[in-house]
Amino acid sequence: MALSFRKLTRAAVRSLNAGECINEHGIRAERLHNGDVRYGINIMVDKARIHRVIGKESEGVTRAQAERAIEAFRTKAREERLDLPRGRKIALLFADAGKAYIERLKVEGGKTIERKERAFSLHLNPYFGKMSLSNIATSDFAKYRTRRKAAGANDATINREMAVISHLFSKAVEWAWIIYRPKIIRAKEGNGRINYLTTEQCGRVMKAAMKDVSPHIYPFTVIALSTSMRMTEILSMRPEHIDLVKKRVLIPNAKAGARDQPITSALADFLMIHVKNLPVGAKWLFPNSGSASGRLVTIRKAHRRVIEAAGLNPNEVVRHTFRHTAITHLVQAGVDLPTVQKVSGHKTLSMVARYSHANGTHIDAAMNRLEERIALTK
Repeated sequence: MALSFRKLTRAAVRSLNAGECINEHGIRAERLHNGDVRYGINIMVDKARIHRVIGKESEGVTRAQAERAIEAFRTKAREERLDLPRGRKIALLFADAGKAYIERLKVEGGKTIERKERAFSLHLNPYFGKMSLSNIATSDFAKYRTRRKAAGANDATINREMAVISHLFSKAVEWAWIIYRPKIIRAKEGNGRINYLTTEQCGRVMKAAMKDVSPHIYPFTVIALSTSMRMTEILSMRPEHIDLVKKRVLIPNAKAGARDQPITSALADFLMIHVKNLPVGAKWLFPNSGSASGRLVTIRKAHRRVIEAAGLNPNEVVRHTFRHTAITHLVQAGVDLPTVQKVSGHKTLSMVARYSHANGTHIDAAMNRLEERIALTK
């Protein structure tokens, strides 16, 4: 449950004078004589006093990090209470395990945490939430898949949700929450063909995005179609991560590890203007004051409006389709696959090879060039 702050607000912290401090919910913010703000925590966990300095604002520390530190200590305490001898495990509900799992990943630097949180909130907890983690069996996963299919989810979407479950159970065994991990079977995702937009369709989507009421969907669309970046990577962009001279964007928490994302000259010019138009002091390219993180975490509704306005099916053209489109057009432009891999950030070359559609026009053009060089005698 999110904490509600009345005293320790951002405005109150900014107005602190040197030597003054504010305490609320076990969090302390103190204005130092050099003007910096130092955050610390002072709480009771399992009858033990925990007093820690979390860090300073100049080091990038915020109130949210102090909140996460408190939750981490409480999560660790819950885990230690669960670490009982075999045969004496207490019943741990799936929803509680998921919450503890997410909090521990945050402390340990886990990846794709926001995507996992959405999966728990939207789909996994409503189905598995009240089940005991140790009693969930392979048959339960099969029933879950059947229900999700009936709701219209495709195999790829369900497989991503099953991947979250798989990782949860693997960690649950590693952390001694449960004794064994049930078998989790993923469905085959069709023939692997990639759905992408044609050049003409891209133009229609861009025009629709420019006219949409959302101030974020047009820059999101421009970046996505110009880079092949994933949605979470785009929405997590910070102004300081953009190097307009080198034409690179740092993605510190990419799926395959931190990387520098190349950008075009046109996109560099676009980003320069976009950053200048951001609110003063904005920490994100897509700020959202209503979000706990201070930025957008999804752009689904605006995306669906734009796709419909462009005369396309929003159930087929999802956010990830923009990534497929950029990569596919790189391949069809004749860019070699190792270079495409550098741009897309894929882990392996085989994943990039899926974009070389057998019936693509670039394949026909390649064969025509071969025919020109090797003329068969009649």
